Amino acid sequence: METVKLNNGVEIPLIGYGTFKVDPNDTERCVRDAINVGYRMIDTAQFYANEQQVGSAISGCGIPREELFLITKVWMNHGDEKGVSRSIDESLHKLKTDYVDLLLVHHPFGDYYAIYRALEKAYAEGKTRAIGLSNFYDARFVDLVYHSEVVPAVNQLETNVFSQQNFMRDQLNRSNTCLMSWGPMGQGKNDFFNHQVLKSIGEKYGKTPSQVGLRFLIQQGIPVIPKSVNVQRMTENMNVFDFMLDDADMEIIRGLNINDKGTRDFNDPIYAEKIVSQVF
Repeated sequence: METVKLNNGVEIPLIGYGTFKVDPNDTERCVRDAINVGYRMIDTAQFYANEQQVGSAISGCGIPREELFLITKVWMNHGDEKGVSRSIDESLHKLKTDYVDLLLVHHPFGDYYAIYRALEKAYAEGKTRAIGLSNFYDARFVDLVYHSEVVPAVNQLETNVFSQQNFMRDQLNRSNTCLMSWGPMGQGKNDFFNHQVLKSIGEKYGKTPSQVGLRFLIQQGIPVIPKSVNVQRMTENMNVFDFMLDDADMEIIRGLNINDKGTRDFNDPIYAEKIVSQVF
């Protein structure tokens, strides 16, 4: 598995398995299938309500824990820093592990400074190998970086051929924070799976539009976490390391960028209210 090195020296795989919206009743099977296919990075979150099933899958998969890269994200409903720390311990218990490899603040809402301080504490205590953010844009990202002791190793953002995050990449590069992609296949929007440009390029390499879209990201050193409950699709998504897009094709795909910063406006009060009102 190819990796990239984070700003603290930890290496993160370039492709992993995402569990967002995977039914908890199906999660254990899906994660085991993904591991059997060859995935070694698994992404979950407190809010996904499937950490326990992920933990069961990884604890019984037969792969040594140190060969897996496990990510979870902390939600905003735990009160103060001590409450957040307790929630991290609860996540570790559910995941059946003494540590995760990457621990993220899930959203830039609530007292995310207290959440991040709890992450810094967990990092110092060895409960995580790296810490970072998810969905932090613009001034909120910059402000948190300036007011933290540990520079975020990762910022997980909606990133795909239609939302390439060029603006945020400039911000992330200043702190050597790795851009990580959620929604790497555009959540199927804009006819991603049958897109004529991606299809045409794929025919050149004997690859599908999905594989071309994923290759476009990992070829730039952006880790991706595609989600599928189908083993054949899992296998297809993993098979992106045996070809390389040429410069001309990379430039063509860059031209598909129609919504650089993603499809969610984190400055929209209506969207913010929708997020902060959710509990689990």
